[in-house]
Amino acid sequence: MDGPAVKSVRGFTLLEAVIAAAIAALFILSAAAGVQGFEAKYRLLGGVWEVESRLNAARFRAAAGGEPVRVRFGAAAVFLERRTSDPEGWVPFESHVLAGVWVRANAAPVFLPQGTVSPLATIQVWNRAGRYRITLAITGRIRARHA
Repeated sequence: MDGPAVKSVRGFTLLEAVIAAAIAALFILSAAAGVQGFEAKYRLLGGVWEVESRLNAARFRAAAGGEPVRVRFGAAAVFLERRTSDPEGWVPFESHVLAGVWVRANAAPVFLPQGTVSPLATIQVWNRAGRYRITLAITGRIRARHA
């Protein structure tokens, strides 16, 4: 007496497995390329936010402390400085490194206790994802725009 017929089950051939692996690799590579583009974009937005928040911090510190606060920019950093009586004039008290972006400013604005700023400044923040221009009005108003 014979039992039910048993079918033999075959797996993938080597060629089918290689093709499936190649297709999976293409999906992974395309996803990685998309993520890298998002990273640059969000680093740029984070850099703009950091510059704006440091400018606001300098403005509020000048108003609350009753002494001028200067904001100076490096290639990828922001420095807050306070006025001193020594010949050097300004001493840094806070610094922030901006990861993944570059910064350039046409001036080092000084926030005064009255809430105003002098001189007026234009700050550019950029990376491969784009460029933002941050303008600083005499009233201390900060405005960022995609350039």
